[in-house]
Amino acid sequence: MRARRQRRRGIKLKHLGMIRQAKGKTTRRPPPKKPSNNQKDPVGVYCRVRPLGAEDEECCIEVISNTTIQLHAPDGLKANRNGEFKETQYSFKKVFGIKTTQRELFADVAKPLVEDLIHCKNGLLFTYGVTGSGKTYTMTGSPGQGGLLPRSLDMIFNSIGPYQAKRYVFKPDDKNGMEVQNQVDALLDRQKRDSQTSVPKTPTTRRTDPEFADMISPEEACKAGGVDEDSSYSVFVSYIEIYNNYIYDLLEETPFDPIKPKPPQSKILREDQNHNMYVAGCTEVEVKSTEEAFEVFWRGQKKRRIANTQLNRESSRSHSVFIIKLAQAPLDADGDTVLQDKSQVNVSQLCLVDLAGSERTSRTRAEGSRLREAGNINQSLMTLRTCIEVLRENQMCGTNKMVPYRDSKVTHLFKNYFDGEGKVRMVVCVNPKADDYEETLLVMRFAEMTQEVEVARPVDRPICGFAAGRRQRNQAFKDELTHRLEERGGPVDGESPTVLNQLLQSFHPLPPCEISGPNDDVTLPRLIEALEKRHKIRQMMVEEYNKTANMLKSVLQEQDSNLLSKENFIQEQRGRLGEKDKMIQNQKNEIDRLEKKSKMLEYKIDILQKTTNIYEEDKRSLQHELESREQRLQREMSEKRRMETRMQGIVTDAKLKWEKECERRVNAKQLEMQNKLWVKDEKLKQLKAIVTEGKTENRQPQRPSREKDKVAAKRSVSPSPVPTGPLVRPLHRRSHSAGGERWVDHKPTTNVDLDTVLQPNIPNAIKVNAPNEKALSKCDKYVLTHQEFASDGEIQTKLIKGEVFKTRGGGQAVQFTDIETLKQENPLAASRKRRSSETGPDGEPMERNWTDVETRCSVAVEMRAGSSLGPGYQHHGYPKRRKP
Repeated sequence: MRARRQRRRGIKLKHLGMIRQAKGKTTRRPPPKKPSNNQKDPVGVYCRVRPLGAEDEECCIEVISNTTIQLHAPDGLKANRNGEFKETQYSFKKVFGIKTTQRELFADVAKPLVEDLIHCKNGLLFTYGVTGSGKTYTMTGSPGQGGLLPRSLDMIFNSIGPYQAKRYVFKPDDKNGMEVQNQVDALLDRQKRDSQTSVPKTPTTRRTDPEFADMISPEEACKAGGVDEDSSYSVFVSYIEIYNNYIYDLLEETPFDPIKPKPPQSKILREDQNHNMYVAGCTEVEVKSTEEAFEVFWRGQKKRRIANTQLNRESSRSHSVFIIKLAQAPLDADGDTVLQDKSQVNVSQLCLVDLAGSERTSRTRAEGSRLREAGNINQSLMTLRTCIEVLRENQMCGTNKMVPYRDSKVTHLFKNYFDGEGKVRMVVCVNPKADDYEETLLVMRFAEMTQEVEVARPVDRPICGFAAGRRQRNQAFKDELTHRLEERGGPVDGESPTVLNQLLQSFHPLPPCEISGPNDDVTLPRLIEALEKRHKIRQMMVEEYNKTANMLKSVLQEQDSNLLSKENFIQEQRGRLGEKDKMIQNQKNEIDRLEKKSKMLEYKIDILQKTTNIYEEDKRSLQHELESREQRLQREMSEKRRMETRMQGIVTDAKLKWEKECERRVNAKQLEMQNKLWVKDEKLKQLKAIVTEGKTENRQPQRPSREKDKVAAKRSVSPSPVPTGPLVRPLHRRSHSAGGERWVDHKPTTNVDLDTVLQPNIPNAIKVNAPNEKALSKCDKYVLTHQEFASDGEIQTKLIKGEVFKTRGGGQAVQFTDIETLKQENPLAASRKRRSSETGPDGEPMERNWTDVETRCSVAVEMRAGSSLGPGYQHHGYPKRRKP
C-alpha cells in the first residue's frame, strides 16, 4: 500500500510539473493541409538501350522509332506453340538509342524535375533494369560524361548561385523540416566548423583529385529560369542505401576502431507531421557548390556495397538513394536578411534512386551471402511490381485495395510520391544481348504496366506576400549611392581600400628609441621628426574623412528629401496596419488564453484519468486477492466436508460390518443349536423306534420315512433373518395385466459413468434427470441412482428404490423400500482382507464351515430372504462382483 501511495504521488507531481511547463510553451500549429488536386499525370517511363559489349554478339532489341522498340526472340526461343516468331513491340514516352548522349538524356528526363525542385515541387527519378544494363552509368556517369546526378547538381547551383544563403542560416530540425537561424547563431556555427576543419579544402584541391575530375564541360552547363530573386536558398544532400531490406547512412561518420570495428547501424523510417516518410537520424550535409556536393556523393559511394558476379564486374548489391533537399525562404521587407518565420520555409526534395539489378542465380551462380543479397534484391523489386499492379487495378477498376507499401523499405520510403507528392519518372535500362532476353521481357512488361499508373499533379505552394523586387531595389540603391559619390569626387567602393593602403604605407617606421647617453643629440631629433611626419599624415586623413563624410551627408539629405513623401505615405499605411495588428493581436491573445485553458483542462483530465486508473488497478488487485482467498477457503471447506464424509463412511462401514458379524454369529449359533437339537431328536426317534419296534410291525414301513422327511424339511427350513424394513402397503398399485411394472429411472446429471459390469437395465422405464409429476403418474416403481465416496475414498453407487402411489390430494408420492449398493474394490486389498478373515469366530477356518451343506444352505436362504435385488439382476447367492 505504501508503494502504491508513493507511485500515485509521483505521478501527480510529474503531471503538475508538466502543467507548469505547458504554461510557458507556445501552442503548436497544426500541420498545413495538403491542397487537393484532381488533375493526374501518368508515370513517365523512358527506355535507354546500351551498346553491345562485342560486335559479334546476338542482338534481341531493335529501336523502331523514338517511342517504340521491338524485341526479337533469340534463335533458341524463336518459335512459339503456333510456330510463329516472337516479336513484341513496346511503347514508351521516349526511347534513347545507343548513340544518345548523357546531355540529351538529362534534358528530356531530369531537367524538368530540377526546375520543379526550384519551384518547390518534389520529384522521384529511379533507374530500373537487369544487372549490367547501365543503370549506374546512367545515374552517375563517367569523367567527361556526367550522368543525371552530377548534371542535376550543376543545374541547381547554376540557378541559385547568386541567391544562396550563408552557411548554417538554414538548419535541419531532425524531423524532415528546416529551421531559420538568426545571424548570431549562424555565425557561431560557422566559427565552430572553421575551428574543427584544420585545412579547408578548396575547389582547386578537389579538382586535382582524379576521382573528382570534371564530369560536365562548361559549354554543357544549363540553368533554370524563373528563379525567385527575393528568396534565399540552401542545398542539403543525404545518401543512403537499402541493403537486405535495411537502411544504412552512407554519410555517417563513425570512429574507426582497428581492434573491434563496429558494424554500421541501420536506420528506421518515420512519418513527419505532413505524413511524409523520411529516414530518421540520416545525415544531411549543407553544400554550396557542385564540386562540394559531388565530393559528398563520392564519399558515400565508396561505402556502397558492390561485388563481382558472373554477369557484372561491379554489380550493385543494394539500392542507393541520393536525396537533394532545397530549402527556400523569402527575404524580409528590406530585402537584406532571411525572414525569421519557419512557416514560410519551403522544403522540396529530389530523390535519385539507383535500383539494384534483378538477376537469376542460375546465371550468376551466386552462393552464400551473394545468394541472400540476390534474394532480397529480387524480393524488393517484386514488391515494387506488386504495388504498381495494385495501384493500376485501383485506378482502372475502381477498387480500393490496400497497396502493400510496407512490405519493402523501397516502396515504404517513396509511397508519398505515388500518393501525389511529386512527379515520378523511371528510366528503364536494357541490354540488347540475347542472353538477357527473358529478363528483359519481364522488365518490358513491368514498364508497360507502370505507364498506366497515374499520379496526382503537384500544385504550386504559396509564397510570402511581400512585394517583388526587394533584392533588386536594394542593389539599385547601392549602385546609385556609389555613382553619386563618384560624381562628387568621393572614393569609389572599389578604390577606397587602395587609398587607405597608400595612406597607411606613407607612415614611416619609428627610428630606434634607445638613448646612448646624456649627451645623445641624434636619437631625440630623429624621433621628433618622425612623429611630426605622422602628425601631418593624420591631419590629411582627418581632412579626407571629413570631406567624404560631408559628401555622404549631402547625398543622404537629398535622398531623404526624396523619400520624405514616401515615408509619410508609408507611415499612414503603417498606422492602419498597426490597428489591424492590434486587432489581430487581441484575437490571438484571446485564442492563446482559450488554448492555454483548454490545455490546462486536458492535463487535469489526464491526471484524473491516471488517478482513476491507479484506483481501478488497486481495486482489481484487491478483488483478485479476495477471490483467491475465497477459492482457498472453499477448497479447505470442501476438503473438510470430504474428510467428514470419509470418516462417516468409515464409521458406517464399521458399524455395518459388526452388525453383519453379530448377525452371522447369531445365525451360526442358531444353526448349531438346531443341528444339535435335530441330532438329539433323531437319536430319540431311533431309540423310540427300537422300543416300539414290536408294537409297530403291522404298520406301513413308509411312515417313519415320511415323518423323517417332514422333520428334515422342518429342520431345513430354519428360521432366517426377517427383513428389518417396514412393510409397504401402497394405497394404489397398477395391475400387472396392464403391461407389467413401469419404473421411473432417476439419474442426476452429476453422476459419473464408472463402466462397471453390473449395470442397471430397467426395460420399459422412463429416464429423467429430475422427478416430475407426469412421469410419476405413468409408473408405479421409482429408482434413484446416487453416488458418494466410500470410506476408502472410492466412489460407490446406491440404487434407492421405492413404490409410487396416489395421495388423497390427487398427487403422487414415493415410499422408499430398499437400497442396493454397488462398489468397486482393489483386488489386492480384497485378497488381503480375505486372508485376514479366513478364520471364523470360533477359531475354525471358514473353509470348514463352507464344506457343511447345512451352512451353505442357511447362508443362501439368508441372502434370499434379506436381499432385495432390483429389476434386471440375477443373484445366485454368491458375493457381489466388484470391478477391480
